[in-house]
Amino acid sequence: MSPDKHAGGPRGRGATASGASAAAEAARPRAPNFARGTNQNGVRLYNERLVLSLIRRYGNAPRAEIARQTGLSAQTIAVIMRQLEADALVIKQTPQRGRIGQPSVPFALNPDGAFSLGLKIGRRVNDLVLIDFLGAVRRTVRFGDSYPTPDSVLTFVTDGIAELTKTLTPEQANRIAGLGIAAPFELWNWEMQIGAPRAVLNQWRTFDLRENIQRICPWPVYFTNDATAACAAELTFGNPDQHLDFLHFFVGSFIGGGIVLNGHLYSGPTGNAGALGSMPIATRGDLGQPASQQLIRSASLYLLANQLIENGRDASILWRSPDDWGDLGPALDAWIDEAAAAIAFAIVAAVSVIDFPVVIIDGAFPVDVRRRMVERVNARLGEFDRQGLSPVSAIDGVIGSGARAIGGACLPLLANFARDREVLFKEALPAG
Repeated sequence: MSPDKHAGGPRGRGATASGASAAAEAARPRAPNFARGTNQNGVRLYNERLVLSLIRRYGNAPRAEIARQTGLSAQTIAVIMRQLEADALVIKQTPQRGRIGQPSVPFALNPDGAFSLGLKIGRRVNDLVLIDFLGAVRRTVRFGDSYPTPDSVLTFVTDGIAELTKTLTPEQANRIAGLGIAAPFELWNWEMQIGAPRAVLNQWRTFDLRENIQRICPWPVYFTNDATAACAAELTFGNPDQHLDFLHFFVGSFIGGGIVLNGHLYSGPTGNAGALGSMPIATRGDLGQPASQQLIRSASLYLLANQLIENGRDASILWRSPDDWGDLGPALDAWIDEAAAAIAFAIVAAVSVIDFPVVIIDGAFPVDVRRRMVERVNARLGEFDRQGLSPVSAIDGVIGSGARAIGGACLPLLANFARDREVLFKEALPAG
């Protein structure tokens, strides 16, 4: 995961896939007309977005509670709910009887109300997922290789779209809102971490990933940094305690991060906010002198992989089975300790700028490793002199190893159904 989140991405032209699959071509005329997007040609009413966001946050709500929370009149809410129900974006649930009057009827999001695709491009593994309106992963396809190349990614996406959509009904296919890409920015700058030949990395320098994928995709395509995508997944489908302000770390092949302020993702004026992997961390030089290095070189999974290889172990377990590593022995213990120390340093530095009450830590690793990491980070935080700083603690993320792909799939849903101020990813290439 690249922490270098400069706004935009490589904009040159590059190779394209030989053509879209039959399934994708069949879907091309069926652009989703249920989603009144984010441009001037079709703007979903702010009030509808507000209601959908509120229902997503609370799980379900009756009309009276929606009116109270939004400040809209009962008549306005009645009109909105009729429209959302007609669009099959919400469904009625079992009436709830109170003490007085008619039973209230809660509304919930319809899982089949919308679908979205998410692509995660990783150091070793690429994932393409299909999620529903609630964020549940319906299907996943995966492709592993030594390192990603433009041609291999385009072939994977072409085949993956066909595989993920072949079981959808025509009505469900009509409800695909788009495809979101979660990928490291400036992939060509990470020769040491990725291990790809310089000639291959240079292909990414002149390759416009979003534009080329749009050529083989019948829906709008969105793009963001993979760490930002993981943060979006936690905010949209995780965050069970409804924290409105938090710092988010995702530990993948490269560690990265994201920022949430007042319940919204914050990307900054250049899109580079939350580039935590690039944060300088205090360390010691070869002779013990004070030195520094970026967090990416202290708390990324590629460091654990390198250590396993040096010990004669098979490091491929890290990406082949991210939810179950088995027993990795002392190498894992040492990596957790080093990574936790570096992350704790980064947290203290960040909290001196913005007083985050919590820091959420997730990653492409098993739940027990995440738990150990969070515990060790909190222990390390207790060792710092934090006089003058607000209290902060680290907690577990809940999305897990699939957060980057799921976060990519969040992008079309945010663009079409979230309140305007929540939408960081408004710019998308139109469907072919």
